Amino acid sequence: MEPLHSCLLTLFLIVFLASLSVSEVAAGFLNFPPSGPFVPPDCYLIDCGSSHPTILQDGRRFQSDHDSSSLLSTGKDVFASVDSVHVGNSSPYLSSLPLFQTARIFTDESVYSFGISSPGFHWVRLYFYPVPHPSYNLSNAIFTVSANGVVLFCGFMPKKELPQVMVKEYLINTTSSSSSSNKLTLKFTPAKNSFSFVNAIEIVSMPESLISDTASSIRPLGDFSGLSWYAFEVVYRLNIGGTTISPSDDTLFRLWQPDNPFMTFPEGARNLSFPPGEINYPGQGANPHIAPNGVYASAITMADSQVNQQKFNLTWEMNVNSGFSYLIRLHFCDIVSKSLNELYFDVYINGKIGVSGLDLSSLTGRLATAYYRDFVVDSSALINSSIMVQVGPSSSIDSSLGNAILNGLEILKMSNSVRSLDSSSRFDPIPGPGTIKMKIFGTVLLVMAIIAMVFLAMALVRIRKKRDSDWKYGKSFSSWLPLNTSKASLSSSRSSYRSTFLASSKSKSGYSSFFASAGFGRLFTFKELQEATQNFDEKAMIGVGGFGKVYLGTLEDGSKVAIKRGNPKSQQGINEFQTEIQMLSRVRHRHLVSLIGYCDDNSEMILVYEYMSNGPLRDHLYGSNRPLLSWKQRLEICIGAARGLHYLHTGAAHGIIHRDVKTTNVLLDENLVAKVSDFGLSKAAPEMEQTHVSTAVKGSFGYLDPEYFRRQQLSDKSDVYSFGVVLFEVICARPAIDPALPREQVSLAEWAMKWQRKEMLEKIIDPHLAGKFCPESLRKYAEAAEKCLAEYGVDRPAMSDVLWKLESALQLQEAASRVNPSEGELQV
Repeated sequence: MEPLHSCLLTLFLIVFLASLSVSEVAAGFLNFPPSGPFVPPDCYLIDCGSSHPTILQDGRRFQSDHDSSSLLSTGKDVFASVDSVHVGNSSPYLSSLPLFQTARIFTDESVYSFGISSPGFHWVRLYFYPVPHPSYNLSNAIFTVSANGVVLFCGFMPKKELPQVMVKEYLINTTSSSSSSNKLTLKFTPAKNSFSFVNAIEIVSMPESLISDTASSIRPLGDFSGLSWYAFEVVYRLNIGGTTISPSDDTLFRLWQPDNPFMTFPEGARNLSFPPGEINYPGQGANPHIAPNGVYASAITMADSQVNQQKFNLTWEMNVNSGFSYLIRLHFCDIVSKSLNELYFDVYINGKIGVSGLDLSSLTGRLATAYYRDFVVDSSALINSSIMVQVGPSSSIDSSLGNAILNGLEILKMSNSVRSLDSSSRFDPIPGPGTIKMKIFGTVLLVMAIIAMVFLAMALVRIRKKRDSDWKYGKSFSSWLPLNTSKASLSSSRSSYRSTFLASSKSKSGYSSFFASAGFGRLFTFKELQEATQNFDEKAMIGVGGFGKVYLGTLEDGSKVAIKRGNPKSQQGINEFQTEIQMLSRVRHRHLVSLIGYCDDNSEMILVYEYMSNGPLRDHLYGSNRPLLSWKQRLEICIGAARGLHYLHTGAAHGIIHRDVKTTNVLLDENLVAKVSDFGLSKAAPEMEQTHVSTAVKGSFGYLDPEYFRRQQLSDKSDVYSFGVVLFEVICARPAIDPALPREQVSLAEWAMKWQRKEMLEKIIDPHLAGKFCPESLRKYAEAAEKCLAEYGVDRPAMSDVLWKLESALQLQEAASRVNPSEGELQV
């Protein structure tokens, strides 16, 4: 009979494989249901406190304490049991388990020692519930548990942490610990005058493919390697868009919870389902052990949320412990597309781009195919002790579909540098290879820091000697003290030295040839600027702000300049004044207003700029008698301003955020070349490893980034938002805020976006432009403006991308003008 049975089995396999297409076999795709549970080389299941084995509904058999007594060494222990567990507001699956009806109590340090036949990662699952006992109130227990020198939790207090049944789940690699790789020890240590307990224990081998050694790092962006040296705690395991998946439906007996409590915008989400048996697993990568097909057969995609901004992100936010890094695994399966290459979307982790333009079909080769991606988030990248996962339409690829998808989400806490998974750990763990390397590295850093401090001290001594020498010979006089300083005598003394020095350094034309050593530009005397402005005649005033007034001045050689004089009574103006001189001394660009020089005579604080004869951009759009601009001129001006902002963000030695981008701060010279001005509110951009600068909210109402306003977190994307308002202001020729209009029209950003989403922006543009532009050019321009006004900074393009779209709009306009020369000419 056996030979006949073998023949029939062989025949069945031949027929089955023949039924597969050649392409499916070649690609390694098999869409038959996943095989049975993984058979682990090491498997220890103990129902602690039970006098007999316990068999769960999923078929797993837990040994009794008596059967596993050889694994435990303990000083003293007792048992507790109850007929049933009644727990409110708990997981229905967990509270139904018989494992919580008994417990083993340890009054001394106790150690389980498990023999390991297959070194590598092992599950460590611990079950806790304070069952009643006549002598021990398990709710009052305080204890610590460690595994192979890794502190799993320290000072655990069921009274605070067990409102319901709990399973704590860990991944321990026996080859990365200091203990022998053929043994896993689990140590329970009660606090003084207390005790510990446990209801059930699982020690089970994991498939080798489950945890890779590498993942994608979010900050800094790149690859993260060495995951095998870490221990992990499972914090969240979510079946996105689906219901609870019990261990009996998972090949590794994992529990998957619904994602509903963590979805921040359910109105914008649409749940999808798919026949689980039709989920494909590729030949390499995802497999039934990575996640069951029930995870990949459910998903959430974008729905019509009835909001103005339809290109939003689907967002999940989970609370985590600060001070730890986290491994995040995202599961994807395209069960929404009808054909390949339809779905492109971006993935964000805590506001940082994880994947741009993710196309699942190009990675898997077919639809409904499992795919997963691992990310590591450093502890410094956590936002308010939480992890935020987002998926949304691709910002780098134009797609009319505008959709995104997520099927599953896992978050695992990574052990820290002292091999602990508990921030309150007071243990002195045995150092593993990673810890030893960290200690060596720390010692080297300490030595280098001491050497650096010695050299720094020597440099400071030399600088001080040079400064004293320069002071003695009159080489440095600029104090830039606040105008209301009480150190009048010091200022007077310095003015005396300055006058003596300048008397011998004037040129034949009467101007000072002295340049400040700090690179702030030419030093003017107060008398020179008095003469240039007719003693600061009010008729020469061309502007006013918090810093003071701006005058048009004419120097002796006939050149015109803009002279900004600080107001002694405005402390805000002084701060802006000092910021502006610091910023402008660092940058030079064709599309930034140039700083020519300064004056600090007689406690005055005055800056001198190049004169922009055509004034602010706003005056050419509405509210003045200046000539109106053609569509082509408006495009060229916006491109110039974008180039200036792009240089600020990326071209300077250290990036600069302008923080007050608006049409009055875009000035035009005699040739209508745009230059960005007024850097009084500017801030240095964050360092490479940072995403934003935390600072008080400043800017102009109507142009202010809403995300910056809510979180007080400034980034270069705040300038991008403000520039988007400018773009709409240029084309609509109306103020950013106009209280005189009906309520829905007061904010230009909201009003313009409403019409842009309807693809009817031409209904509200400047009437003077009607029929004088290329429709394709306007469409490209409007797309750029719309992307700038995305609600979240991570969804906004960089200034380089905005610049590219504006230049494309100009090219389209010029091409249309060659065909129809009258197109683009403004008729007034």
